Amino acid sequence: MRAVQLLRAVGSRPEDYRKLFMMAPVFFICGIAETLNYNGFMALFNQRFGSDYLTYVYVAEAILLPLEAWLLSWLAGKLSKPKLMRVMFGTMIGIVVVNSIILMSFESLGVEFKWFYPAMFILSNFVVRQQTILLWGLAVDLCSTQQAKRLMPVFIGATTLGGIAAGLLAQLISLAFGPAVIYAAGAAFLLASWGNYNKVITQYLVPLSLKIESDREEEETVSTGTVFKHALRSPFLLIVIFIMSLMPALYFLIEYELLIVTKHAYPDEQAFSRYFGMITMVLYMLAFLLQIVSGKLMARFGASKMLTAIAAVNVISFGAASIFIGGAAALPFVSLGYILIYLLYYYWAEPSYQLFFKTLPLTQRDSYRYAAQGIAASAGILTGAGLLFLHSGLHLSWTALSIVGFAVAVLLFVLAWLGRRHYMNELVSSVQSIGEQDFAESFEEFVGNPAAMSEVRRMLRHKDDSAREIALQIIGRMQDPRDADELLGMMDDPSPRIRVAAVRAMNLEKADLGAMAKVAAFLEDPDDEMRAEGVRQIARMKHLEHQAFYFLRQKLLDRHPSVVAEAVRAMYTFNNEPSVEACAEVIDRILDQGDETSVYICPVIAELGLHSFIPKVERLVEEGHPASRVAAIECLGELGYTPIIPKLLEKLPLMDQEMLKATTQSFIHMGGGAIEPLMASLPDASSKRWKATVSALAVLLPEEQVRSILIEDVLVRISQLHIAANFSPALKHLGNNKLAALAELRYSEVRAFVYDGAWSVLSTLADEQVVDTIKRAVDNADEEIRSNAWEVLAEGIGDRRLSQLMVSTHEESDEANEVNDGEAAIALLKRALASRDDWWREIAAGALNVGTSDHESISTRAAEGEQEIMSDQQTMSRLSKVVFLRQVPYFADLSLEELGLIANISVEQQFPDDSPLLQRGEPNPAMYVIVDGNVELTSVSAAGWEGTIGVLGTGDVCGVTSALDGTASSVTAQSLLGDVRVLKLLGDQVERLIRLYPEIGIGLLRASFARIRLLEEMMMRIDS
Repeated sequence: MRAVQLLRAVGSRPEDYRKLFMMAPVFFICGIAETLNYNGFMALFNQRFGSDYLTYVYVAEAILLPLEAWLLSWLAGKLSKPKLMRVMFGTMIGIVVVNSIILMSFESLGVEFKWFYPAMFILSNFVVRQQTILLWGLAVDLCSTQQAKRLMPVFIGATTLGGIAAGLLAQLISLAFGPAVIYAAGAAFLLASWGNYNKVITQYLVPLSLKIESDREEEETVSTGTVFKHALRSPFLLIVIFIMSLMPALYFLIEYELLIVTKHAYPDEQAFSRYFGMITMVLYMLAFLLQIVSGKLMARFGASKMLTAIAAVNVISFGAASIFIGGAAALPFVSLGYILIYLLYYYWAEPSYQLFFKTLPLTQRDSYRYAAQGIAASAGILTGAGLLFLHSGLHLSWTALSIVGFAVAVLLFVLAWLGRRHYMNELVSSVQSIGEQDFAESFEEFVGNPAAMSEVRRMLRHKDDSAREIALQIIGRMQDPRDADELLGMMDDPSPRIRVAAVRAMNLEKADLGAMAKVAAFLEDPDDEMRAEGVRQIARMKHLEHQAFYFLRQKLLDRHPSVVAEAVRAMYTFNNEPSVEACAEVIDRILDQGDETSVYICPVIAELGLHSFIPKVERLVEEGHPASRVAAIECLGELGYTPIIPKLLEKLPLMDQEMLKATTQSFIHMGGGAIEPLMASLPDASSKRWKATVSALAVLLPEEQVRSILIEDVLVRISQLHIAANFSPALKHLGNNKLAALAELRYSEVRAFVYDGAWSVLSTLADEQVVDTIKRAVDNADEEIRSNAWEVLAEGIGDRRLSQLMVSTHEESDEANEVNDGEAAIALLKRALASRDDWWREIAAGALNVGTSDHESISTRAAEGEQEIMSDQQTMSRLSKVVFLRQVPYFADLSLEELGLIANISVEQQFPDDSPLLQRGEPNPAMYVIVDGNVELTSVSAAGWEGTIGVLGTGDVCGVTSALDGTASSVTAQSLLGDVRVLKLLGDQVERLIRLYPEIGIGLLRASFARIRLLEEMMMRIDS
């Protein structure tokens, strides 16, 4: 509880906690390892090789850095991100472990090899440098922009705590040992951090990389040379590289000054290590204290302003050093400057400019990151070495050297200030390719940045409509009344998209009558969306209430229901009696109609909390148009009307996917009041109802109850899948292949429902984005991506028992099930008869004579099931319709759920001999699927000849085109040589199913093409 309160104090949110608790230990342990390694190799080099040679080592390191950057950028393009992260971390562990073994060998054997220390310095510096990049790159890539800003301070806090612990540990070790043991202790901690680091990669990065790998195939591969060329040509990346170069150069300079000053004050090796450990401890203690305000500062100012502030601290530090470096106060002032610059460089600058790389495509980000990092590191070390050489080689005085550092710090500040505008430009450009959530996050970077907003306003005059739309979105979020005049000037733009976007971007809360008149002109615009947007804007002009009321009242009679709904919403906000009465009449009229117009008014009722209309909205759930029913369900959910829950649960098995989704979301919106009735329905719920119930409860219940109640229920459901998997083999063994095919379809659907419920529960117990990525990856066409997804799940994400059971059940489902015993098959079908699932019961009842107790007669009955289920009965059951539709080529690829939906809306109808089904030239509201009999198609050619163009039989479809598009039939269809039995489907119902299930539309499209080809052939014969 205290930890949560502390996290809230630094600006974290509940959705951040799981990621924090997973990743913060990595930063803590690595913070200890990094500090111990750094203290160890710096003390060893300075004491055993000599700090005077530091400049030359830096030059050697700078020469190697471009090669290092080239190699790492190449690796980033070749390896998947998780593999790259693991290879890099494994390499770092190997370096420090090997160095530790060599150092311990020197200590135990009493030997010394002086030239080992420069090599150790370069390799260890590589580890410290790459460890920082690796950790912050991992954290930034796994978090959204704003989440990264919130979590950075906590990660910094974890690192600083590790640094404090390392400082204390270094001082304790130095009392009995030397820097070699300190270095070896750092290697041990780095090795110990591998487990947590690998866990973070498995839990977060691998799922994210599943999508990255699939996206990588669609994107053009960028060569390493191209990356370096682009990095050196981009003004934005160049400024970033300059900032990244000057910051370490100044750090090297202040570090050099500290080392020299400290060595003069503490010539003894152990005393030097103790003082350096004390400086480190103070550094991390100050860093930890900064966490109280750091999260809020980063969230408010963003990465670009933070870098500008860091540059200002460099200016102040070197200004103070210039004044005091030659006196007795040199050590404390240089130490303080070192602490501030070290702290801000490694623990603020690094994560800040990592955010800059989020403007680049995710699949290319690492390549550019390593290229820029390599160029900057090389340039930074060379610049730093040059600054150090001014003293060590040219014997420049300490005061003069500090003044040079002050000048470089001023240059850094200027670059950081100029870099802010380029960063904003990159954000504006990247908005075109990022999602809405990332756009909202990027928008926060524009707030309070005049340069960025100036660039955005210039985009309003861009020739490209997309660029202008982006600018209008940003300006619309600013809601600055001063932009109203310029936006009003865009009302005559030829592009409807720009006009609508300009209206949306306006803030007319203080506009005058002239502005209202110009906006009111759009209330008669032929475009429905423009009229609706005009209503929204006039509603905001409450300071002109009388005039606004006049315009809005007219729109209550608009021809399009979306505009009427906006007018109702607007008039209710004026909160006066005439407005309320006028709107109530309109709402009553629309709800009484019960047609599609209620789709627009139901959200308004929910938003305004108009509980008095609940009875009429509830009636829509029973009697309304299908789309109206969906809107009514959503409305009742947002109004928190829990008495509708039993009725919705009862209807769930027959709902299509849109209505099912709306119902589930409605349960969630009802909140705590929905928990009791949903929990009561859970034990005996069919699979579809169970999925909706569990998905809602996973959101509504506290995590403790999700683990104690829902997890157990989900485990039981998954465990029972193996029984359902045997129903189809049982039917095959009894000779009923058609019902066996239906049973196999139903098993796939039930399994999908159960797994959907399990995924919902895991989303509550783990990171939702990660779970969603794994869920999509397990169905990916790429076998390697699927395999990786199941491997991640096997690691125990969310709940170990549940995730591992899902994996084992998946593996079992790949194995073929066989039933070789008649009695076992009949026993399985009897279990299906007692199932909670209505489809299992129907399939089993269609295959068995339930009243017969003799197993042999039951077996015989089951073998004859498919003949009897398609008997000449006058009224077909739902199962009979589904078995028949399954044989129709146009519906053969549909799932059992989809076939059931068609069966539910189809009406069996019989036409006597010579009766017309379709009449040429007359409207046709329905399509027909022929169950039994023959239908003759006739038409008239262009020459006026009438003739037969085809005869349809069982399984054929007619009337599709005219039923769907509402046109007159182009042919006459009538029964031929006897009665015809058909399944009739109304066009508007079929249109809805096509929209929800594209597979249905593809089947009907094939039917239409076949009919067109037949018509063309027959018309050519008639004409000839």
